[in-house]
Amino acid sequence: MRALASAPYVSTVFKRSASRLLLSGVLALSVAACSGQKGEAQKKPAEGALVEATLATEAVAPLVISGSGTVAAWQEAPIGAEVGGLTATAVLADEGQYVKQGQPLLKMNDAVLRAQLQQAQAGIQSARAQAVEAERAYQRYKELFDKGYASQSALDQKEAAYKTAQAQVATAEASAAQAQTQLNQTVVRAPVSGLITSRTAVAGQIVSPGTELFRIVRDNRIEMNMEVVETELSALKAGMSATVTGETGQTVTGTVRVVTPAVNQQTRLGYARISIPADAGFKPGQFARASITVGEQPAVLIPQKAVVYQQNQPVAFVVGANNKVSGRKVKTGERRGDAIVIASGVSAGEKVVTSGAGFLVDGDAVRVSRTTTPAGAEKAGGQ
Repeated sequence: MRALASAPYVSTVFKRSASRLLLSGVLALSVAACSGQKGEAQKKPAEGALVEATLATEAVAPLVISGSGTVAAWQEAPIGAEVGGLTATAVLADEGQYVKQGQPLLKMNDAVLRAQLQQAQAGIQSARAQAVEAERAYQRYKELFDKGYASQSALDQKEAAYKTAQAQVATAEASAAQAQTQLNQTVVRAPVSGLITSRTAVAGQIVSPGTELFRIVRDNRIEMNMEVVETELSALKAGMSATVTGETGQTVTGTVRVVTPAVNQQTRLGYARISIPADAGFKPGQFARASITVGEQPAVLIPQKAVVYQQNQPVAFVVGANNKVSGRKVKTGERRGDAIVIASGVSAGEKVVTSGAGFLVDGDAVRVSRTTTPAGAEKAGGQ
């Protein structure tokens, strides 16, 4: 009876053990399967991004020398008065005004000098009258001397008096001329035609000789003093065209007027002085940049879309033999249609990424779907 009674218990225990063994086997198989899949995934290489590429082609690019500098007057002249101690009664010109040579700029009180001129002119009349009388006396004594009625001593005295009177006339005329000159100088005139860039004169001031009243740019001519490193100075010549750009973005074509023959010993810089048209909107003292084409240099041509910017630097991704990309900083040049000239960073024949470059980083693996030549390659050597 006891043996029969324990049979169900043994059966139940057996069933539970079998279930546990079955579950353990299933879990072991599952883990093994997952481990196998993971191993296969690790052994399988990752697929690269699908991109398009273009072969960089040879090109000829302009060889450009660039620099910065300050706009200055070609010749800037300070203007002052030649007479002093007089009151300025009228200011006839102002800053920014173009004046012609000889044009009045300022007038001073001339009452005293006008009176002095009148006095000098009266002195001339008196001296001339005395000279006429002295000449007559000399001529009379000369006739008497010829007839033997006058001594040589008396004749000599009359001749000396006549010459003294003539000298007094010359002195009076010189005094009058000086007075006239000083009177003329009470009007300050423009010594040259040009643009007034500064005015310090004010009506009512007592003018001193030599004090600057105006400053004028001769013929309104301005130029840019472009700083050039000594190694590039010899490539520049007078007469070359230059593109000058101001701080506000205005651009004008200028001409190299002169290249300085010496360089600064401290900075090792020389200067190219570039003439700028007067109506270009540039002002003396303004900062500007200039570029001068001095020849040609070998370069490569790639599509513009192959150039992306990373940290504000132009970069092109070059596909290597292992289908991994190398991000290279490039120096860009002029644009030719949809293409751009690359002065450095990429060599002709190298494969650059044109689509999807913005999502790449250095060392990424890629799959190139197709490779083309850049638009504009047919003109690569002609510009």
